[in-house]
Amino acid sequence: MAQPQPKVYRYGRDINTDLILPARYMMFNEPEDLAKHCMEDLDGDFLPTVRYGDVVVGEENFGSGSSREHAPMALKASGIVAVIASSFARIFFRNAINIGLPVLELPEAVADFRHGDPISLDIEEGIVKNTRSGNTFQAKPYPKEIMDIIRADGLMNLIKQQRIAQG
Repeated sequence: MAQPQPKVYRYGRDINTDLILPARYMMFNEPEDLAKHCMEDLDGDFLPTVRYGDVVVGEENFGSGSSREHAPMALKASGIVAVIASSFARIFFRNAINIGLPVLELPEAVADFRHGDPISLDIEEGIVKNTRSGNTFQAKPYPKEIMDIIRADGLMNLIKQQRIAQG
């Protein structure tokens, strides 16, 4: 049986970290525990329908608010494989990269996507396609050092891999 095509969860501007993961769940540290509460105050349909491979699309200032890495961790653990936005809060952007969650600033793609649109993406090449509209967008490819973090599934994993390789 074929897997369903990944889809978009489309949100507006100023989606802060408390909307992504309410502060009342900050006592949890395990990704699977955080995922159980991801987006629950913003989108009641998110948790019952999100699947691995789905993508969040947001407008300006996505991830504003706290500096905790719990919010991007919850998104990733829920199955989200990337976040595309017009712009990101810098600390969210860095936290997402540090845990291996790709984030792409692509305002022209954001304008094209609707909630539920099918999406395909190639993080290595920076290519995002809205299957509904047929439009393809090119993000600026990541530098090698950042792509290494993403491929390793996070900075801490990359450091562990490098230490093992050094013997």
